[in-house]
Amino acid sequence: MLLDGAGIPGSESICSHGVAWYTHRLGGALLGRLSRDDGRDLAAILATTIGEIAADHRGTCDLTNPSSPQATVVIVRAHRGRLDYLLLADSFLVLDQVCGGPQVITDEREVTTRRICSASLDGVPGGTVEYDRIRDSCIEALQARRNQPGGYWIAKDDPHAAEEAVTGSRPLHHLHSVALLSNGASRIVSPYGLTDWPGVLELLAANGPADIVRRVRQAEARTSADPDARVPDDATVAHWTRLPRSEVGELS
Repeated sequence: MLLDGAGIPGSESICSHGVAWYTHRLGGALLGRLSRDDGRDLAAILATTIGEIAADHRGTCDLTNPSSPQATVVIVRAHRGRLDYLLLADSFLVLDQVCGGPQVITDEREVTTRRICSASLDGVPGGTVEYDRIRDSCIEALQARRNQPGGYWIAKDDPHAAEEAVTGSRPLHHLHSVALLSNGASRIVSPYGLTDWPGVLELLAANGPADIVRRVRQAEARTSADPDARVPDDATVAHWTRLPRSEVGELS
């Protein structure tokens, strides 16, 4: 499982707990339910958990505020010979297939929504009053589309978001390994272009997740033509290197 927390620093007046608290509580509760190994639908597990964590701080925090803590979610589960998966928001799941190369799965709705909302910035000189004004309106437009039909979905306070997750299942014997990457770690492919997805799997097999993060951090430190790409982002990678057949798998 991989969670990538999101929120705005300095928003303690909105939620006194913060993003780290939310992500830790959400992840811990999810692991508790997944450990029962009862084969329950992953979206149903996530919905119940989102509702539980929201109830824990609804009385003290403004959960309706778009800046209150939230998180992307990727879950993989081996159960009865199959790998079940769920993605909510813009993290990545890479299935290292026995035949046919890697299958890359992500939820593209946030990226698509962000692109639509920021289209009005095209051609506007950066660092100007006009640019700042339009950028602020773009941020408001993006927030208004969060957890809304036609927008994008993320784990926050609405259990219904789980129903909108990208889900699927694959036979375990069709897979060598599985990689989970936050969107910050996926920058190694785009926008930095340091490798492709088969190359990501090769780097993971040779050097482990830390090498992916190191390369991303090095790229972030260099000058980029894309202003957004220069802003450091959380980079997390999990690599399941030995999928279970009759034994327990190993996670690196």
